[in-house]
Order: sequence, then C-alpha cells, then structure tokens
Amino acid sequence: MTLHPALAPLVRGTTYRRGVFLLLGGVLLLPYLLLGVLFGSMISESSAPRSAIWIVLAAAVVIAAVPIFLGGSRALEIAAVRALLDVDLPEPARSGMLDRESRLRAALWIGLHLVSGGLVMWGLITALPMSLVFIVQWFGLGSEAMTGARFGPLDEHDTGWFVAAGLALLLGLGYAVAGLGALAAQMAPVLLGPSQTERVAVLEARAAQLAERNRLARELHDSVGHALTVATVQAGAARELLDADPEFARRALSAIEQTARAAMEDLDQVLGLLRERDHDAERDHDAERDGRPRRDLADLDRLVAETRAAGLPVEVELSGAVDRLPAVLSREGYRIVQEGLTNAVRHGGRQRVSVRIGVPVGYLEIEVVNPVGGAGDRRRRGRGLAGMRERVLLLGGRMSAGPEGGDWRVSVRLPTGRVDTA
Repeated sequence: MTLHPALAPLVRGTTYRRGVFLLLGGVLLLPYLLLGVLFGSMISESSAPRSAIWIVLAAAVVIAAVPIFLGGSRALEIAAVRALLDVDLPEPARSGMLDRESRLRAALWIGLHLVSGGLVMWGLITALPMSLVFIVQWFGLGSEAMTGARFGPLDEHDTGWFVAAGLALLLGLGYAVAGLGALAAQMAPVLLGPSQTERVAVLEARAAQLAERNRLARELHDSVGHALTVATVQAGAARELLDADPEFARRALSAIEQTARAAMEDLDQVLGLLRERDHDAERDHDAERDGRPRRDLADLDRLVAETRAAGLPVEVELSGAVDRLPAVLSREGYRIVQEGLTNAVRHGGRQRVSVRIGVPVGYLEIEVVNPVGGAGDRRRRGRGLAGMRERVLLLGGRMSAGPEGGDWRVSVRLPTGRVDTA
C-alpha cells in the first residue's frame, strides 16, 4: 500500500530524529527561561535596590551568553547535527582558534536552535495534551474535562468538531516538526559548515601531507634505489669473476651485504617517519631518539666508499665549511649526491666520477660529473632527476643536468640563508 506523499513526513523516522534534535534546543532553553522568570519577578516585586538588580542581571546575561560563542559548543552542535539531522558536516578543527565569522555563525545557529526547540517544546506541552483530550472525549473518556468547556463557537456538545480540531492540532504539530527539522537540516551547512579560513587551513594541511608523502617517496627512491643499483653492479661483477678471481667475488658479496644493511636502516627509518606522520612536532627528532640520525654530508665518506666498492672510481673535492651547513640542507645535499652517484653507476659504467662540493658565501654548490657512456638519454625516463629537481625547487635553488662535452654533468646551487636550520 502506497502512502500519500502529503502524509509521508509524518511517518518518516527522520522527522522524529529531527524532532529530538529540536527538543534538545528546548531543553537547553529552560535555564534561560528560568533566569528570565527569576529576574522578571525580582524587578517587578523585589524590594532590593534596582541598581543592584540590574548589575546582577547584566552579569548573568554575560555569563549566559559566553557558552554560545565557545568552540566547544559549536563542536557539540556539529555532533548533534550529524547524528540527528543526517547532515554530513566535517569535523571541527581540533586545534587553533575559531575565526570571528565561525563564532558568529555558530552563535546564530545556537540561538535559532534554542528558539525553535522552545517552540516545539511549547507545542508538545500545550497542543499535544489538548488534542488528545479533544479526541478521546469522543469515546467517552475524560469527558468531565470538557464540562462547561467553550472554545469560540464550540461548546462541550460539539464533540465531532472537537475531534476534528484535535486531529488538526496533531497534524499541524507533526508538520511543524517536520518543517522545522527540514529547515534546520538545510541551514546547518550554512551556519555550522567550515568558514573560508577553515577551508584554506584544510587545503594547507592536505598540501602538507602530500608534500610529506612526496618527500618520503624521494627518500625511499634515493636510498633504496642507490643500494639496489650498487648491489646489482656488484653481483654482476662477482658472477663474471667468480672463477677467475674468487677474492674479488668475496669482496663484492661483502659490499652487497653492507649496502643491503644500510638500505634496511634507511627503509626502517623512512617507514618510521611514515607511521609518525601525524606527529609533526616529534617527527623531526625520531631518528635522533632512535640513535640512527638521518644521513647528511657528514656521511659522504661512507657513501663514496659504498660506490667505490661497486667498482666505480670516485673523486671528491670539498671546499668551504660543509660541516656548518643547516641540518636540512646537509641532509638534502647528501641525497642529491647519492642520486648523482646512483645514476653514474647505472648509466656510466665503471668510468671515473667527479664530485665537487663547495660552500661559497650564502650557497651550497654540488656538481657530479661522469662520462656519458652512451646512456645519457636513458636517465630522462627515471624518477631520479625529477626527484632531485623537486628537492632543489623546495629549497629555493637551481639545477641543471645534461650532456656536456662527452660528460653528464649535474650542477646544483642551493641558498643557505633560506633554509630552516631545524
């Protein structure tokens, strides 16, 4: 059996859930009404000095108004709206002060909630009992309550009209609750939804999360990619010389083991950072607390030794106060050199690689040069150079990479004054 559309709002569960939400507003309104009645009687009947009464009244109004503007009240209203009005509002910000717009909109919402809830509660207290009395008297129940009753042109003998009036009151109350609930559901996103400031904060937080994920992806690519490249080259050389030079094969296997251990340490560190990505204040110090500081240019000798163990001759030239660089710049500089050496191992064969690191005033300069070996174009298809460019751009620097006179040259220039020393 299909219900008439006009009666559908009266039987929906949504209507009654929204009615409960409205009644909550009426319950919250009761203390304000009691205060109003109390001060009204004091002003009209009390013999106390009027000035003292008005001072107390002003203080009471201020105290009563404060909760309406609190962020916690807005959060409670949002929770109630999501649970009872079936409106999918975003969670309020857990930290930070509410802007003025959000406070005013939330205060207006709470005020409307109190007023509409008071009206619904008044209707339930007055109209509902009256309509029930009108209806049950038709069946002879509670007819003594109608003795001598007169409502406009109707008197106690017009039982049929009283039943009709009772049904009309019930229907009117039901439609009023449904209408006010639907209006509240429509207005909730407008008055309780995020302000422009909150939307910008959410977008910034998402952008920061994406940037952090990209940084961790670069960390994995550079550290694990370098280890796999070195291990692959060493394993290939050991296979070719296993019979002719067993001692070299043993050294290659030892180098593979050391490189794999270092890669596991880097992988464990990056995964630890990923697990702790929601704790920004602690994240930068996780490695130090674990006793495994993140690698920086102070670990350059270890990186060069690993690369030389892969059979790649590496020459390093250092100039300037490399040890005084900001921590972030030193770490990113290490990754840039690591990626340059990885590309040299992968594409340049066993030809000599030159690494130059200088710290002129205000800058960190890194240059990695190796013979092209006929593989210059292949580098463009990987993620290594792209990740290197991302690092450089984030640090406000400049980078060039490409063939030059038979060599592949990567040049990076990073400003030291723009980098946070944390």
